[in-house]
Amino acid sequence: MKIGIIGEGAIGRYVADTLAGRGLGPHVMLTRSAGPNGRVAQGVRHVGSVAELPEDITLMVDCAGHAALAEHGCAILERGVDLITVSLGALADPDLADRLKRAAVTGQAQLHLASGAIGGLDSLQAAKVGGLSDVTYVGRKPPVGWKGSPAEQQLDLDHLEGPTVHFEGSARDAATTYPKNANVAAAVALAGPGFDATRVRLVADPSITANIHEIHASGAFGQFSFHIEGQALPDNPRSSALAAMSAISAIEREVAPITL
Repeated sequence: MKIGIIGEGAIGRYVADTLAGRGLGPHVMLTRSAGPNGRVAQGVRHVGSVAELPEDITLMVDCAGHAALAEHGCAILERGVDLITVSLGALADPDLADRLKRAAVTGQAQLHLASGAIGGLDSLQAAKVGGLSDVTYVGRKPPVGWKGSPAEQQLDLDHLEGPTVHFEGSARDAATTYPKNANVAAAVALAGPGFDATRVRLVADPSITANIHEIHASGAFGQFSFHIEGQALPDNPRSSALAAMSAISAIEREVAPITL
């Protein structure tokens, strides 16, 4: 299997370094900085478009965000190349989701959704089979984690005295309003009852230092709650370490002879 990566940010670098350490590649990187004719750095070819990808690439991994999935996803899938993405929030756009599905069918390829910064999705997917009556995702971050987001228009993030909700609504609205913070809510929605039936609550909490993700679900199976406190990658406080690790896990499932 020959693997390519989209993006050279913190998650892309983590995935590339981990693959290299395990002898799995990467063989090519698709980045905006590559230039029209590509370049080679540390034995890895860098290209600027899907058209420049080598013919023998069999798996691409999107680590570059919603815009990159929208720009490159369909062309990759139409080419018959499987694609793993951590940019699940982009699928809140029904037009993009439909185009990606049609591209995958045309190319006889698959779009694999990495679980990202959250866990418990396997239980949620299983519970969906019997029917879900309520699914809520709660995202808690310290105030600094919401800077640069619409929360700044809702709250005085520098002077909060306690946990404060700044968004409550559907997963689709959360993904649209908070595109840089939408991937976990989207993962819960896609594993569970969908973007419109999944409820989301976003909280700025000055008493915490980690990002906290919670899933609360009930249905025919019973009920469960899942709680995880995630750490960031060392070189980017806005990038989840578990999201990067989930991309590696998804790759390993693709190459493993037996997989869970």
